[in-house]
Amino acid sequence: MDVKMKGIVRVVPYDSEWKNEFLKIEAMIVDCAGDLIIGVEHVGSTAVEGLASKPIIDIDVVINSYDVFPAVKERLSKIGFEHEGNLGVEGREAFKRTFIDDLMPYHLYVCPKDGKGYLEHIVFRDYLRNHPEAVKAYGELKMRLAEQFRTDITAYVNAKHEFVQSILRNVNKK
Repeated sequence: MDVKMKGIVRVVPYDSEWKNEFLKIEAMIVDCAGDLIIGVEHVGSTAVEGLASKPIIDIDVVINSYDVFPAVKERLSKIGFEHEGNLGVEGREAFKRTFIDDLMPYHLYVCPKDGKGYLEHIVFRDYLRNHPEAVKAYGELKMRLAEQFRTDITAYVNAKHEFVQSILRNVNKK
């Protein structure tokens, strides 16, 4: 990430190139640990066509269980990823890249297939993909909040929380 942008909340219109960027990152992960994982999912706002987003791809590397996590962690470390722990989200292990590549910024998480963080990512993403009215409302909210909290990423994330939770509650009722 460009150091000058750190701490600046920047939400931009959807870019179809995000799909291609995800595919490049996915190929790198599969090449590294494909035999240990059960999937690589493009999650977060960049995974939803038409949704305004921070231009950072969120990726969940899905494992069958935590039994395989040490081996996945070791493989990722060999190609330059540092484990950061769960960063306060149960069932999701964050990794940061310690190298420079030619890919757009991304967040990489390793998640068990039944982990809460992973399941919520998938439910939220899939709901948005199937509800254009929610995409429009969420995109408008994100643009507004990015202006309001331009230099406070924590406040921006907290302000989006209720929208996300309302969708998760709605889906879980069904």
